[in-house]
Amino acid sequence: MNQQRILIVDDEEPMRRLIATNLKASGYRITTAPDGNEALQLLDEHQFDLLLLDINMPGPNGFEVLAKVRSYASTPILMVSCRTRERDRAGALDLGADDYLSKPFGVLELVARVKALLRRGSYRPARALPPYRYRGLEVDFGSRIVRMDRIEVHVTRREFAVLAYLACNAGKVMLHRQVLQAVWGGEYGDEFDFVRTFVQRIRAKVEPDRKVPQYVLTYPGVGYRMPAADTPAPGHTGLTGVTATQRMALLTLGAVEQ
Repeated sequence: MNQQRILIVDDEEPMRRLIATNLKASGYRITTAPDGNEALQLLDEHQFDLLLLDINMPGPNGFEVLAKVRSYASTPILMVSCRTRERDRAGALDLGADDYLSKPFGVLELVARVKALLRRGSYRPARALPPYRYRGLEVDFGSRIVRMDRIEVHVTRREFAVLAYLACNAGKVMLHRQVLQAVWGGEYGDEFDFVRTFVQRIRAKVEPDRKVPQYVLTYPGVGYRMPAADTPAPGHTGLTGVTATQRMALLTLGAVEQ
């Protein structure tokens, strides 16, 4: 079995060594870079399964590298930074990061998040779910495609995972924590800004008027709801809980790259 390749980009050598040592021990093939320029060169020359990216570093900073990579590649990206402000996390997620981990962090948490990002696409659900359709919006779970008025809408895999979870539970108000743990994992609990940011990204792509959304509705301080489907397909039932099996199925439904 081929080792999954991870590129670690951080200007602090001790941090690069710490992350590399622990991820190597978990069975990953590691490459490191001390700055944004070298990272972009490595990404141009090699294919990686995951990118761990610091923000504060020489040359192009992490946000600039993130934006550049997202302009041509869908490689999963985990931002690892000492910046803890919500606006920094939201900014990274809005630029296309899949996850954000603040320094200092525990090694077990780091490894868990890396595994969560890398296992996407390796699982296949036991059964196909019928599409969700409402007023021109279609969420096709089988093909992992979103359409508006029969025209495909380009979404990232994480955007699809959020939309898929809400569509599976159409007609129900889903709590921020439910969406977070279904899509990002059970180890997440308070990063509600992750959900808000991705809902905003989804709305930018499917809502005719983002100020008056009709597909993803907000319940302030509670969560989100999608309207019940126009004509529910046979067997289309909501997922009322977040079991391990359902979560893995949703992760696979989210395996749509940019």
